[in-house]
Amino acid sequence: MSTTADHHEKSLELMSVETRLVRTPISVPVRTSFGIMHDRPTLLVRVTDSSGTQGYGEIWCNFPVCGAEHRALLVDTEIATRLVGRQFSSPQDCYETMNSLLRILRLQTGETGPIAQAIAGVDIAVWDMIARRNNVPLHALLGSTRHRIPAYASGINPVGVLETVERARANGHRHFKVKVGFGEETDRSNVHGVADNLGEAETFMLDANQAWSPSEAIQAMYWIEACNPRWIEEPMPVDTTRAAWRTLKNATNIPIAGGENFLTRGEYDEVARGNWMDIVQPDIAKWGGFSECLPVATDVVANGLTYCPHSLGGGVALAASAHLLAAAGGPGLLECDANENTFRDEVFPLPLSKGWVTLTDEPGLGVNIAALEREFER
Repeated sequence: MSTTADHHEKSLELMSVETRLVRTPISVPVRTSFGIMHDRPTLLVRVTDSSGTQGYGEIWCNFPVCGAEHRALLVDTEIATRLVGRQFSSPQDCYETMNSLLRILRLQTGETGPIAQAIAGVDIAVWDMIARRNNVPLHALLGSTRHRIPAYASGINPVGVLETVERARANGHRHFKVKVGFGEETDRSNVHGVADNLGEAETFMLDANQAWSPSEAIQAMYWIEACNPRWIEEPMPVDTTRAAWRTLKNATNIPIAGGENFLTRGEYDEVARGNWMDIVQPDIAKWGGFSECLPVATDVVANGLTYCPHSLGGGVALAASAHLLAAAGGPGLLECDANENTFRDEVFPLPLSKGWVTLTDEPGLGVNIAALEREFER
């Protein structure tokens, strides 16, 4: 990873790695084609180095319901015990060490996803700590030349779609992503409803959350194309053959998006150089952290594709995604969950106006430290 800020001191010695799980009540469940969230879990990570500087990360933990507690224990029992007291030349060195030390555990347990998510959350915290110690915004430490990025409202449930879009519009959004995969009748009603109610310069996207088989996806494209969405996300399961992905891409003019559920760098490298996806969406809290997601994102942009960070979690993950997008460049948009989550909004009050997010000059991620520390002090 190359940056324009290599003069900053990036070595570290970790003195503690801690987790806290926050479950935020919600009034309306969040629905996808494969599951429902009845609360909003946020799994926080706090790291402290030998200078006393702290940094904050977040681990993706939406599903299954019991997964948040499990991932917290992975950090507490398997990662923290291996990192505390060790010295690292850089955050990347720390990230690579975590992957190396946990390689056999991944093979033995088959828990590639949860372990990758735990590592990603620690990596985010380490990078935040380094930026805070150097008293610079994280996007600047990563070499960003911009602090203003476009955004869109995401996670729009299949019930009350137009009401949710209107609330998001009132909050400053101009682009909206609607969930599909709930049956053709429901999907048609929602997609046509949103498409027919867009204002000037507004666009919409669709997310199927892997709901359709290859034949079902092609069939859906026939009627969706007339509505002109900006993209269709995860129209098929992530393990669908590359041949089927290429067949789908050749069968539609709608740009294809995905990548939030890739598990290896090789998959991202393949899609960046392939011809079967247009928008690539790694989730920084689910895989790779900054240490691997930034090289992936810049590679995607360099190969003429669009990098859009996936994010549907808490405020730390959202802030990290914003800093990563600012550093990566390209025309991608920041995913902003439109669903209720008071803790997320407290940690990272979204600086949104007319569809654009403007990052501050605060050190690190620029999140509400007091709100995070309140949880760690409990």
